[in-house]
Amino acid sequence: MSKREEFREKRRRAERRNRWILIGSITLVALVVAFFLIYPQLKPLAAIQPAAPIARPNVNRNNSGDPNAPVKLTVFSDYQCPFCKNFWNETEAQVIDAYVKPGKVYFTARSAGNFVSDNATGGTDTESRDSSQAVLCAADQNKFWQMNDALFTNVLGEADGISFTPRRLQAIAQSVGLDMNAYNSCFSSSKYAAQADQDLKDAVKAGLTGTPYFVITYTASGQTKTDTIDGAQPFSVFQQKLDAALAAAGAK
Repeated sequence: MSKREEFREKRRRAERRNRWILIGSITLVALVVAFFLIYPQLKPLAAIQPAAPIARPNVNRNNSGDPNAPVKLTVFSDYQCPFCKNFWNETEAQVIDAYVKPGKVYFTARSAGNFVSDNATGGTDTESRDSSQAVLCAADQNKFWQMNDALFTNVLGEADGISFTPRRLQAIAQSVGLDMNAYNSCFSSSKYAAQADQDLKDAVKAGLTGTPYFVITYTASGQTKTDTIDGAQPFSVFQQKLDAALAAAGAK
């Protein structure tokens, strides 16, 4: 074999070797990508705990009570927020019993968009927005409050990346008896993504700097008035604010 032929053979071998190295590298990268895409779908979910629902009167989607009540109370909350859970767990039932059930206050629950996720992860996590969409998809099946209670019951941490993944939201939705075909169609279409974002815009416009945030609305002397409560305050604070609003609105 001549030196020229020997050189050509070495070059062919090197090209084949480089080609196999390239193929191997591409295959390895594809396997790594596939692992990170598939593994979250395979790893076990944290157990779903049954919720202890709060008895709410005259439920209509994310509202409860008499829509003609003299005072409106709107809460902007995030299902990952521990203080929001504290209000739900410690104070909400007292507000409902004392003010919503007697027809004095109309209670509305709205999300705070992706508030916690944005602040905790710089927007790389969407669990807050996803849970907000999930509960509105449940509202389409007249189970907003059942899903609301189940989400607060099953949050594991704040921006932990595991509480409200799409798979776990599915499991929570199933636990409250949703039609899963309808739920999956609603959630996968991002039907309520714009609504969740609008909730946050409205909350910030109303003065929100943290969650939960409450807006009290009433009419006094023919003018619409508002007051706010910032944070998971004790029931006595809600009594003071709501009683003042009722008095100003001329309600007993």
